[in-house]
Amino acid sequence: MPEPTSRRALLAATAATVAAAATACAPGASGNAPARHPSSATTSPARSGGGAGAAGERTAARREGTARSRHRDRVDALIGRMTLDQKIGQLFVMRVYGHSATAPDPADVAANQKELGVANAAELIAKYHVGGIIYFGWTHNIRDPHQVAALSNGIQKAALRDRRAPVPLLLSTDQEHGIVARVGAPATLLPGAMALGAGGSAKDARTAGRIAGAELAALGIRQDYAPVADVNVNPANPVIGVRSFGADPRAAARLVAAQVAGYQSAGVAATAKHFPGHGDTTVDSHVGLPVITHSRSEWERLDAPPFRAAIEAGIDSIMTAHLLFPALDPADDPATLSRPILTGVLREELGYDGVVVTDSLGMQGVREKYGDDRVPVLALKAGVDQLLNPPDLAAAWRGMHRAVREGEITEARIDTSLRRILELKARRGLFDDPYTSAREVDRTVGTAKHRAAADRIADRTTTLLTNREGLLPLSRKRHRRVLVVGVDPAAPSGTGGPPTAVLARALSGLGFTAEALSTGTGTAPDPSPARIDEAVAEARDRDAVVVATYNVGAGSSQRTLVAALVATGTPVVHLAVRNPYDIARLHGADTEPGASLAAYSWTDVELRAAAGVIAGKTDPRGRLPVAVRDAAEPSRVLYPIGHGLSYD
Repeated sequence: MPEPTSRRALLAATAATVAAAATACAPGASGNAPARHPSSATTSPARSGGGAGAAGERTAARREGTARSRHRDRVDALIGRMTLDQKIGQLFVMRVYGHSATAPDPADVAANQKELGVANAAELIAKYHVGGIIYFGWTHNIRDPHQVAALSNGIQKAALRDRRAPVPLLLSTDQEHGIVARVGAPATLLPGAMALGAGGSAKDARTAGRIAGAELAALGIRQDYAPVADVNVNPANPVIGVRSFGADPRAAARLVAAQVAGYQSAGVAATAKHFPGHGDTTVDSHVGLPVITHSRSEWERLDAPPFRAAIEAGIDSIMTAHLLFPALDPADDPATLSRPILTGVLREELGYDGVVVTDSLGMQGVREKYGDDRVPVLALKAGVDQLLNPPDLAAAWRGMHRAVREGEITEARIDTSLRRILELKARRGLFDDPYTSAREVDRTVGTAKHRAAADRIADRTTTLLTNREGLLPLSRKRHRRVLVVGVDPAAPSGTGGPPTAVLARALSGLGFTAEALSTGTGTAPDPSPARIDEAVAEARDRDAVVVATYNVGAGSSQRTLVAALVATGTPVVHLAVRNPYDIARLHGADTEPGASLAAYSWTDVELRAAAGVIAGKTDPRGRLPVAVRDAAEPSRVLYPIGHGLSYD
């Protein structure tokens, strides 16, 4: 007989085991809740409640207290039935290759066997009892919404086969939107953090979080590694940049709190990252070990506010950073492995008692000093709960067992983290219903209402930096024939783009005759001399040129391209499609375009918004969330935080 695949059939098939996990035994002693514990009310997608005034607040408080007590009773009973293997396994969040929990493609089976010693997700769960799985495009977990939902259901079904202690998995991904998005179209793609920072609207940030959360929940993904709480005060930051809401700590804190509320109202655990702050570095922790040189008072003023705001908003999880922060811990260990930072600062000083998750343990920043068998142990001792994606799971597993066997870590310490993880799963409703359905996907993912909201939000983010002699908006009469030229980085989610073509289509739809000419990619943005000559020849026969740039450096031939286009005498509109600092490299008589805008990303939704501003369909309303400094004289601010022109 075929295995049940509908949500109702899956629930019926696993009802007995889920009930066993959820049934309360005698309440265990668990102490008083810390002041900054995440909200304990169970939140499922599309469910909400509340009241008005003081009576409503009292009712909500009673409900939360009841839910917290119920969750703790469930969790205590479950922990009492778990083996040490199961407890250790729950701490790990792992990658696994394949689009299916039980029948991945042969190449993915081979990759799983090589890296994990198993064939598929179901075998990974049976062998290691992992508490979560993270989805990536490169592990072939994401093809289309219905496939992702089926994968999620298959994983949960495999997890709940254990009748002794069935525990649903917390499925996760990095869906920040903007330049980091794992799930692509037809799911709704929204403006990223710095674009939302330019818009400045907490309501828009909350709405974006709610839409993103609802769509992830419909796919069975109930933990998102977003929002980014880093304050990007360094224009040379190679890894954060536009993933941050900006350089103003108070503004970033307000938008972080709004996004937390949005995600978690949709039933998805939000994750503020990367504690204690990754906004002022020139080293990417994927490939090296950054050092943050802020003083303690600078950390309090610059880095801490968004994390404090996230905690106040009831954030479910906080992700650690693989970096050194001597002012917080002078020892030569990254924050992920630092007890003074994670326990001393985050838990004791900030009062946070929710889940702490590491950044990927495969990143170089956490592997420079210790072996892959030691890093998870040291992270747990520092105060971590979830161990994300260790490169060698077998070594990490053995290291954890050895640490318990030798008394370096007690089973009680493991239980502390396990309790936080299980209570998070309970709060997100996974013990009641871990499944999703095709119907949920159809009525939630990529709906016309969600896409329209994304466009409206994006329309409020494009920033007009310069507009010499009122070049913008372009005139359909004087500037009808438009060349769109420049860099074409690959779409972050693998869907949409290329940017020059998206801009050309959007402008053509707004009454212009626009053609696209690509001169580079995200990995090779600098155009060759031949490409520059081709662009110049095409520009001479147009009424206007829109040139897209991507992280223009001092020696970048993108500067040569812009200068050559300006020299043709054809009006040139410049659009920075990633960091807004590009104009600082184009500032000068020979290279300065007639107008310059910042889109903060090259995703379709943000490019359509930029096209609307260029064409005069919408008024530019974005304001710089970071300062743009003179590239030659960094002490000189060209465009301060809050700068932005309009057509009024």
